[in-house]
Parts: sequence; C-alpha cells; structure tokens
Amino acid sequence: MKKREVDLRTAGKTIINQLGVVLRTGHLHDIDNVAVIDAIEKFLNLLNPITEAEGSLRIDLVGEFFYINDSRVRYPLEYMLNFDYLLREFQKRELGTVIFESQLRIDDLKAFLKVFINATYSSTPYEAMETSLESIQNIRIDKLKKIKEDGDIDQRRIVKKTYFNAVSFTEGVMNKLKAGEKVNMKVAKRVVESMVDLILSEEQLLVGMTAIKDYDEYTYHHSVNVSVLSIAIGQKIGLSRKALTELGLVALFHDIGKMEIPKEILNKPTAFTEEEWRVIKRHPYWGACTILKLKGIDRTSIRSAVVAFEHHLNYDYSGYPKVRYPIRLDFYSRILTIADQYDAMTSSRVYARVPLAPDRALSIMMERAGTQLDPILSKFFVNMVGVYPVGSLVLLDTREMGLVYECNPLFADRPRVMIIVDSTGKKAAGFITDLTEKDSAGKYLKSIIKTLDPNKYRINLAEYLL
Repeated sequence: MKKREVDLRTAGKTIINQLGVVLRTGHLHDIDNVAVIDAIEKFLNLLNPITEAEGSLRIDLVGEFFYINDSRVRYPLEYMLNFDYLLREFQKRELGTVIFESQLRIDDLKAFLKVFINATYSSTPYEAMETSLESIQNIRIDKLKKIKEDGDIDQRRIVKKTYFNAVSFTEGVMNKLKAGEKVNMKVAKRVVESMVDLILSEEQLLVGMTAIKDYDEYTYHHSVNVSVLSIAIGQKIGLSRKALTELGLVALFHDIGKMEIPKEILNKPTAFTEEEWRVIKRHPYWGACTILKLKGIDRTSIRSAVVAFEHHLNYDYSGYPKVRYPIRLDFYSRILTIADQYDAMTSSRVYARVPLAPDRALSIMMERAGTQLDPILSKFFVNMVGVYPVGSLVLLDTREMGLVYECNPLFADRPRVMIIVDSTGKKAAGFITDLTEKDSAGKYLKSIIKTLDPNKYRINLAEYLL
C-alpha cells in the first residue's frame, strides 16, 4: 500500500469524527458559540494540511462507509457515535459527497454548517444545500447515489432472492454430505460474496431477513442467519471485503457437525436426557472433522474447522466441548458466538417452541458480555441491532402497534417503525414512521411505551418484513 493511502486511512477516522463533532455541536449551540468555533478550528487543523498536499479532500458516503480520497475509513469503536451520526445526517440530506478545496477559513466552515443545519427544514434538503453553497467556491457537494426509481422494491426483491438462495444452497450442501457426494466450494464462496455485497449496500434489509422466524427448517435458516449477522458485525468493525467473505463462509458451515446427530435426538420435542445432551455436545468436534474432509487442508478450511469447534466454547470457556489447555479463541469464533446465541434465542426450535422477543434476547446477551461473550464485540452488536432490534413488536404512546423496521444507531430507542395496527385497533397498511420526528415545539411525535409478544398477538413477521 502506498504511503499516501496509509496516511489518509490513519487521518481519515479522525477527520470524519471531527466533522461529526462540528455538526453535532452546531446543532446544539449558536453558530458563533465558542464550542462551535473550537470544533471548527480543530477540524481545519486536520483538513488544511491535506488539502494543501493533495489539492482537495473528498469525503464520499458509499453504503455504510465513508471514503476519503477513495481510501475507505475504518470504523473505530471510540468514534462510533459520531460516525453513525454523520452517516444518518448525510442520508437525511441525500448527501453523498463533500469536496473541500484549497485552504478553508473558519467563515467557510461556519457557512457550510449553517447550510447543513438549515437543509433539514426543506422538503428537498440536497437541492437546498446545493443552491445555498453556490456562493462558497471551495466547498462542493454531490448527491447520494440512489439505485433507481422503485429502487427500494427492487432491492427488497434482490435481498429476498439472495437470502433464500443461501438457505437453499445450505440445505443442498447438507443433503450432499449425507449422501457422500462432493460439495462445490466455489459456489459456496459466490453465495457468501453476494451476501457481503448486500451487507455493504443494504445492511438493514438483509439483517431484517434474519428477524423472520416463520420457517420449518430451523437448521438451514439458522446457518444463513448466523452468516448474515456475523458479516454485519464484521462490517461494523471495518473488516475488508475479503475478510467478510471468509467470515461469512466460516459462519455458514459452523453447525455442519449437527448432521451426525441422530434425527430422533435433534428433532426431539421434549427435554434432552443426560446421554442425549452428551451427544449434542459432540457436534462441534464432528463439524471440525467434516470440514477438514470436505475441503482438504488450506487456510480457510483450517479456520472453518477451528470456528466450528469453538463456537460453543464461550469467551470464558464455560461452554463445550471442554478443552484441557485453553488458548485464545479465534477472532471469528468470538464474532460468530454472538450471532449464534442471538439467532438461537430469537428462533422457534423443536425443543423451544416459543422464542424470546428480540429485546429480551439482547438483554440476556448484555448480561453475558465479559463472560460468555466478548465484551467489545458485544458493544458493536448492540449498537448494530439497537435497543429495539428489527422485528420487535412495539406499542406506541399513540396506541398504535408497530414492528421495528430499521434501527437508528444514533438514537437507539428511536427506530423506524412499520405501523400495523392503528389507534382504533384496526389493521393498518404498514406505513413507516420515524420515531426521531418532532413537532414545531421540539416534542417527539411518537414514542415507544413497551415491547409486545408477537406470539400472543399472532403476528406473522414474514407478512410484513418480506
């Protein structure tokens, strides 16, 4: 990698963070407030040396990631709040690119800040910004790239197709292995690559697919769900596309050892006996053996085998299988354990007919952070799924009932909600409402009172989220 790229990647996270600080401070205080001026000066101290050396500094938003002069900026934990804030504010204004040229002054940034804030009051925020910035010669913007007309519908179809293709492939792999046939790993890689592409561009839609639990074949959907959630966690912590593909592939095969468990045990509707539980606990070992036979020995197969063996060990080694000499768990194992536990708890299985509500599962996982689960990765996961994860059934203070449709990382308790029952108790058309919206007095229009059990109300998530 060239030195310039390394420098931009190093400086990039600080620049993005400080721009977030400038905009957040500008929202809270008068534009001439000392805190705003101080934030602007710090930003210019970071920005101007780069514009002097490079001629300009270009910030692009692509999917869920920021790029500076075509170098992707990593997503550091300590800056997560400002990164997510900037991401959402850019999206609200349909802003995809900001280009800073030559040496900027405090007045230039104050003018940009004023335009940025005022754009929220316009029904066409990007156009309002573009017009207002014409008088500022060294700051230019470009619109956020959209898919096309009816893009949301088209993308939802693509997401559905990609998800169910992965489920179908996983089922085919299991059946082939049971029949002693060979498995085409190139196809497996293509399946995972398509999921990685969607996580990078449509994270909420694909993660939302994992919330739909109305399926007969738990094992196949669980494998795909764990793969999707693992990739999403990896994306949040800034793994490369190549690493995300490897992580997704590893996750897809993590439960392959369950093939060796007799069906009468695996599908038993009542509690396991001690002997049956002993058999269940062997599946990580069987999974590691199967994977090594499946692919032969290479880097990915070894890592897949390691993760298959470790995915129930837990962060503190309180799980299974018991190991005589514990060594530090593989990084992918620590990611996958989080995804595995969350999906398992929120799914209906043969021996656990009633799944936990997403927010209840999340609460349990937060209690396990630092013991069963990696504490740092758990923070990323909680931030990713929100206080009210996608698929949560909620009651609003307007007496409306809705499904959490999309999380808001900046305002964890204020997601986007799909209204499915109106205030009179009648079934609604499923329109989307953003819980961050306020009235002219600055009061939130709608708020969540409590979560509800979708099983009690016989709500079919698939009917709405698909």
